[in-house]
Amino acid sequence: MARDARLLPGPESLGDLVAASCPAVDPTGSRVFYVVTRVDLENDTYVNTIWAVDATGERRILQSGPSALCPAPGPRGERYLYVSRVVDEKRRKRFEELRLATIYGSGSQLLMRAPYIASPRWSPGGRVAAVLVAVGEPERDVKVVDDIPYWFNGRGWVHRTTVRPFLLDPEAGAAAEIPLAGSGEWLEARSIAWSPDGGRLAVTVSRDRHRPYLYDLVVYDLGEGEARTLATGFSGVGAVSWSPDGRRIAVLGHRLERGLSTHNHVYLVDAETGEAGCATCMLDRNHVGTVNSDARGPRRCSPLIQWTEDGILFIASSQGRQLLMRFRPGVDEEPQVLVDPGEGSVDEFSASRSGKTIAYTAMSMTELKDLYLLRAGAVERVTGHAEAWRRKYRVPQVEEVVFTASDGEELQGWIIRPPEGVKERGWVLYIHGGPKTMWGYGFMHEHHVLAARGYTVALLNPRGSDGYSNEFADIRCRYGERDLEDLVEYAEWLTREKGLPTDKAAVMGGSYGGYMTNMIITRRPRLFRAAVSMRGISNWDTMYTLSDIGWYFVEDQLCCSPWRGRDRCWEKSPLRDADKVEAPVLLIHSAQDYRTPLDQALQFFTALRLHGKEARLAVFPQENHDLSRTGRPRHRVERLKLILEWLDKHLAGEEKAQGEKR
Repeated sequence: MARDARLLPGPESLGDLVAASCPAVDPTGSRVFYVVTRVDLENDTYVNTIWAVDATGERRILQSGPSALCPAPGPRGERYLYVSRVVDEKRRKRFEELRLATIYGSGSQLLMRAPYIASPRWSPGGRVAAVLVAVGEPERDVKVVDDIPYWFNGRGWVHRTTVRPFLLDPEAGAAAEIPLAGSGEWLEARSIAWSPDGGRLAVTVSRDRHRPYLYDLVVYDLGEGEARTLATGFSGVGAVSWSPDGRRIAVLGHRLERGLSTHNHVYLVDAETGEAGCATCMLDRNHVGTVNSDARGPRRCSPLIQWTEDGILFIASSQGRQLLMRFRPGVDEEPQVLVDPGEGSVDEFSASRSGKTIAYTAMSMTELKDLYLLRAGAVERVTGHAEAWRRKYRVPQVEEVVFTASDGEELQGWIIRPPEGVKERGWVLYIHGGPKTMWGYGFMHEHHVLAARGYTVALLNPRGSDGYSNEFADIRCRYGERDLEDLVEYAEWLTREKGLPTDKAAVMGGSYGGYMTNMIITRRPRLFRAAVSMRGISNWDTMYTLSDIGWYFVEDQLCCSPWRGRDRCWEKSPLRDADKVEAPVLLIHSAQDYRTPLDQALQFFTALRLHGKEARLAVFPQENHDLSRTGRPRHRVERLKLILEWLDKHLAGEEKAQGEKR
């Protein structure tokens, strides 16, 4: 047999990641805009370019970047808005610009500049646009804070900023805030959509600083200049879309039936009376995509819900897959699968007004995100990034498995073995974050790198994961119980039934996965020979008061606080049992992680070292909770090298010579 000449992907193969994202179909369906993202290792950045493909299949670059994203085509597809990220090195400041361009040239006009800009939406007539903009700015030096939240992961200090809806006249360049808030009232806009006649705007807004997960549906009448609260008590995603006849508004969210663990569903709200009802609660799946991937590019631009003339479109997470669904009120008894990519996941979508042209991105465990077009029931692949990766690199061997837990529940997992011809050096139980996300058919560059080094990667969706029933996902008040048993039993099953060696086993994970890594090595200290805990939680007391979401997340998910049920918080904290750890631990954290703040790693590291345990701490400056997905490319490479070094030393018995470069 001929030797496979393709390369084995190492950490630096990050520089070959390319992804299509942000699909945007113009209302007529004649043209599709999208973003291509490449990793530039040499310049330590990401390059985002805007492309377009027309009805003939011709593709061309409209904006060469390097930071162009979120294309929003006008009604006829000739003009488009887009967002550009800008870094002012002199002032050490990052901001975003909203720009106007046409398909006939590469030039653009600056319309506004702000710390954060999202959801540019043209009116149906194309004369004006609506956009969400962060207003206000924190002090550049001393921070004077009067209330919470004072910071937010990925955005930094936010105590003097809030996201508000604006109306914009692109030709005049004039912008004005839509008056939804009273004087001094805190308000944060989440989603915005035009009525079909262009006379009204639907906006979802949070009004309670301390409970920002709650939002109202507000309708603003442009003719009367008045806002009316139509419905209250929503939570979840908060995306909105009008019915083609303008009589109803679809809201993607939930009513907190299972707290923050509740699946998102489609609610239909009467645009006059405010009467609301769940239209898709018969489908017991979360109506958003939650499969994990570290190679998806920008993902904040395309709609999460869209009501076309052919029905309501959304993505559902189901058993490790993301399916594009359609629901036609008054026609369908339940949502129907429109696109099932098999062993893959639909990640984003956008449709024409009629719903007859749909653009979507999709990926799998071994294929990067590509752009596809669905017209008249036929699928056309527009980009070929997945093929380019497979031509250059050898891919791992993937096996989906079904594991039965001790209580009889069947759990879904995967075993990712090294590419053919690569000697196995050990294996890793990798735990996902969330907990309400899922492993599945999403591209994880990190898993490819681990497998290429000879490490089998074992994945499991334990209780608490997304992709199954809401009861399965709801582990409120029970963190570290059945979910931990699922993972431990799976690890034991893998060694017993799949032949994975007990003496070369490691556990690792990020966020909730980092928390579970900490829990396993403190509660089952002899199960694994090494551990890598990334952006993990060690102490729920300080998580409550320091995290950007801590005070409501901990109360909802752990059912405790520093003042109520504190014993429960401490009992669920790995820090309590740091003295019991036996496995060497690598802790990786970001200095500007405001979701699971740096103190979580510092406390655990200090406790481990004081008890004489082998531990190493790596702190990445100027990075946040999303280091492994969107961090600076060189930091991402360095992170992978640290992980490989740790596994090589403690599983394969290979220690890097002193002074040797990574």
